Amino acid sequence: MKELNKFTMTIPSRSANEAFARMVLAAFAVALDPTVEEISDIKTAVSEAVTNCIVHAYPNTIGNIYITGEILEGRVVKIKIRDRGRGIENVEQAMEPLFTTGGEERAGLGFAVMQSFMDSVKVSSRLGRGTTVIMKKKISER
Repeated sequence: MKELNKFTMTIPSRSANEAFARMVLAAFAVALDPTVEEISDIKTAVSEAVTNCIVHAYPNTIGNIYITGEILEGRVVKIKIRDRGRGIENVEQAMEPLFTTGGEERAGLGFAVMQSFMDSVKVSSRLGRGTTVIMKKKISER
């Protein structure tokens, strides 16, 4: 699919920046005139992906979160959220609902939530090198 528009940004992995990332990506998607539900879906998925970076990639330090938003032909929003944190040992297991390495205070639903709100979610990771989450959502025509 051909790229029609794109932006990139880098934010520190501070919890205060999760809402900022969510709002930036929602504002970027507005160009496609999405429904309120579609915007809400994007915001929720972005929130989960960024929170994963904050909690799991950089658990005891502040690192960078690299975010790319794209609008593709066919009314598709593509979102890439990447970190250079500790990585995921077993991506398949990490994507199972209720699996968490974050202790009792974490529900283990981050990837399941992303998958339920987006049309596709792809995760790649290397231990000690970081994780990349690529999500896509087709915005309906009204």
